[in-house]
Amino acid sequence: MVIALASTVVFFAVVSVAITHAPGWPQVRSEFFNWHEFRSTFPEIAHAFRLNIKIFSIAEVFILVFALFLAVLRSLPGPVFFPLRALAIVYADLFRGIPTILVIAMLGFGAPALGLSYVPKSVIFWGIVSLVLIYSAYVSEVYRAGIESIHPSQEAAARSLGLSRWQTLRRVILPQAVRRVIPPLLNDFIGLQKDTALVGTLGAVEAFQQSQIDANATFNFTAYLAAAVLFVAMTIPLARFTDWLILRDRRRRQGGGATL
Repeated sequence: MVIALASTVVFFAVVSVAITHAPGWPQVRSEFFNWHEFRSTFPEIAHAFRLNIKIFSIAEVFILVFALFLAVLRSLPGPVFFPLRALAIVYADLFRGIPTILVIAMLGFGAPALGLSYVPKSVIFWGIVSLVLIYSAYVSEVYRAGIESIHPSQEAAARSLGLSRWQTLRRVILPQAVRRVIPPLLNDFIGLQKDTALVGTLGAVEAFQQSQIDANATFNFTAYLAAAVLFVAMTIPLARFTDWLILRDRRRRQGGGATL
């Protein structure tokens, strides 16, 4: 442990010395790590970051529900449900294959251009819709993995007790499946939180868009650092919470195995 810690300190010390003694370091420090620019732009960027949080919070709710619906469609047995399973598969393959920024651009610019009175023209609305469509495809696969991890004997036991297929799914399979996939779900939502910055391509003034405005006005890139600090400040606690959930689940399983 001491050797590993010492080698890590030495490595970062060497990297720091190499960077700070580079010929262009004074200019880089002035343009990317200017404390005065950081203090002056941070309040505006923090105010714009509230829109990122709003987009993330709304999209997360719809993703959890819609993705679970898709996963349930994928798990329906029998040939009669084949069209629904095929539709869910096509949806997942399609939206996992298209880059998020393309979906945001096509919906954000294309849907309002239709000129229909009942079609919303808000770029924030279409940004949220785009994120829901994309991340529901990924999260549905996470749910499906959780559903398929439940041993078939549990379904058989539930059906033998007189529960219907829907009651078995709702009361026996889904509660266990959702509990098992919470850590990977949180990992997906870390990615979602970062991708809210893509909504700025539609013109919404969120944290990244505001940092671009400030950088263009001051000809200094420190505003990007201010935006990065806000995203990291939100992402790291969520990542550590995910690690804690994984560790707790591992300990619970090991404890259960020892008891048995």
